[in-house]
Amino acid sequence: MARKFGKKKDILIDPLAYNIGIAGLSGIGKTTLVKNVCEKLVGDDGYIMLDIGKESGHSCLTGIISEQAPDWDTIDEICDDIVDNRTTDYKDLKVVVFDTLDEMFKLAEDEVIARWNRQNSDKLATSINSVAGGFGRGLDMVIDLVLERIWSLKEVGLSFIVIVHTKAKDIEDPITGQTYQVITANMAQRYFNAIKTKLDILGVAYIDRTIVTEKLGRKDIKGKEITRNKVADEARKVSFRADDYNLDCKCRFPSIVSEIDLDADAFIDAITDAIKAEQAKSGVSFEKAKETQEKAEAENLKKVAEKEEKNREEKALNERLDKIKKFIKDNKSDLDKVRPLAAKAKELGFDNPTKVTTIEAADAILELIDD
Repeated sequence: MARKFGKKKDILIDPLAYNIGIAGLSGIGKTTLVKNVCEKLVGDDGYIMLDIGKESGHSCLTGIISEQAPDWDTIDEICDDIVDNRTTDYKDLKVVVFDTLDEMFKLAEDEVIARWNRQNSDKLATSINSVAGGFGRGLDMVIDLVLERIWSLKEVGLSFIVIVHTKAKDIEDPITGQTYQVITANMAQRYFNAIKTKLDILGVAYIDRTIVTEKLGRKDIKGKEITRNKVADEARKVSFRADDYNLDCKCRFPSIVSEIDLDADAFIDAITDAIKAEQAKSGVSFEKAKETQEKAEAENLKKVAEKEEKNREEKALNERLDKIKKFIKDNKSDLDKVRPLAAKAKELGFDNPTKVTTIEAADAILELIDD
């Protein structure tokens, strides 16, 4: 008997099929890099970048495909519309970019506090740390909210990229007890760790400077030559793997280059080359694997379309049933108005006008109401 569970996994060929993050200081070029990467890989119709919270940086980039998301309700509205119309209005969409993740977590905190206070008027929370009695429960609720929102897109075949601000932070080694500095996300470490574990690739953008010491041509009162440090040159880089651990980056592909110039072509090449190196171990040609996966993606989109249509029909039916229920509630004392609805439902094979299961039956009953 063939085993039921356990099968070999195939390396995905599409670079955007992976969960990607880009971190870096404000203004270093993270958004521009991601915009250019998306345009080169999927074109204008293939991506949407959400300008979240108080970012508002997309207005400085000509031609960017962007949508403002100043609050959590707007994030929900945008993502729900994409999910509900994935194979129609957004049939060419491949990736959604969250810019920035730190702002998204801030909005999620506000949403979690608001939801808690609506449901617990006797235990109002003034901060995320006081939600659900504290002890990190509020933080966990924020993490769940953010991850559920992002994963709703993955469930309909879309990828995501998150953009993150960074800061320098002192870290204590748990073994030696020594402290060292690392460039990491500018948010609660609990939040960052929750998303970092889900990322396949996290590149950290930084400025690589060459510092030289120059003599000023004079001496101090002790006769010592006076010098100063000067930036001789600098270059913007993206690191995928830091051997000295001073950059909080990550990549699941062992063959990826350690660092590249902050450039869209270099970024795409680095990920593509790493994918090819790993895929070559399968014994299947790159072209054949790509063809097979494109067919599988097309089949998956068919299933998404079927589910999308079913959800659309359920929503339409529920809207009709709500109208029928409201009419019956408003006219419960006037049986002459309600009886025709019950009679029509029985004629159509249903015991109750509020329990019909087809749009056609609901429309037939609504015709009596409209008349």
